[in-house]
Amino acid sequence: MYIGIDLGGTNIAAGLVDESGRIIVQGSTPTISSRPAEEIVADMAKLSLQLIKDAGKSVDEITAVGIGCPGTIDQENGVVVYANNLKMDRFEMAKEMRKYIDLPVYIENDANCAALGEYEINGENAGVFVLITLGTGVGAGLVIDGKLFRGFNGAAPELGHMTLVSGGEMCTCGKAGCWESYASVTALIRQTRQAMEKHPESLMNKLAQENGKVSGRTAFEAAKAGDAAAEEVVKQYAEYVADGIVSVENAFQPRIISVGGGISKEGDYLMNPIKEFVERTRYNRYMPKTKLVTAKLFNDAGIIGAAMNARNSVK
Repeated sequence: MYIGIDLGGTNIAAGLVDESGRIIVQGSTPTISSRPAEEIVADMAKLSLQLIKDAGKSVDEITAVGIGCPGTIDQENGVVVYANNLKMDRFEMAKEMRKYIDLPVYIENDANCAALGEYEINGENAGVFVLITLGTGVGAGLVIDGKLFRGFNGAAPELGHMTLVSGGEMCTCGKAGCWESYASVTALIRQTRQAMEKHPESLMNKLAQENGKVSGRTAFEAAKAGDAAAEEVVKQYAEYVADGIVSVENAFQPRIISVGGGISKEGDYLMNPIKEFVERTRYNRYMPKTKLVTAKLFNDAGIIGAAMNARNSVK
């Protein structure tokens, strides 16, 4: 069995996971990202030890600990090279974790962990599998022949920073026109606000007032109710997502591209226009085509993937 930890900016989620990727027991605790990294790791360890106890197990029965963390990761040395939102800079996370739990500790980028988790459970043993996560940014993970593809320096794949619109919207990475600047939920919220200002009569304005904020769901809820301005926002957003997916498909010709993140819970309302755009614009028209699906594990993907990365690393 393995401990899998998904470290996010808001919550630390962890689980005790068996060899097949089944979560035995899981739990979470707030990250409180503004505090020192050492305090965050202490809570990660505390949660892990509690889960081991809850499962009626001992540390001796656990093989290794896997951690999925945002940012740039030095997998070989267990170091978080840089994670801006967690204030980690050359932080020796594996070494710090071993102060509390004397087991092998393996660190991996959180998007890679989510991809590996989704692949292990729903990847159909695809030779090439891609997970795209639509959230605060656009995350991506690539699995080839059952192994994560990290590039020569461990930093791949940053698909969210492909250029979608040359000279377009500024991205948090410092470049203009990234796919993330158009297809993330952050971008969707910006697009929704712009449409609300242009169409004060839109149902989106009423929904935002009722909910106290504009969210990624605002345009979708209004569109489903027949609001024309919202329908245009959803249509344009789906096209932005799909346009990037076409580039991913053209580059890698994966057997499966899985789309995750909270907005993917919109299901067919989001996926159907994406699939239609991809079908119209993909380069490959004659050979077997990439299967485009909605991710199924949601918040469990990072936990399972972190644990499976530890399993694979130990072997």
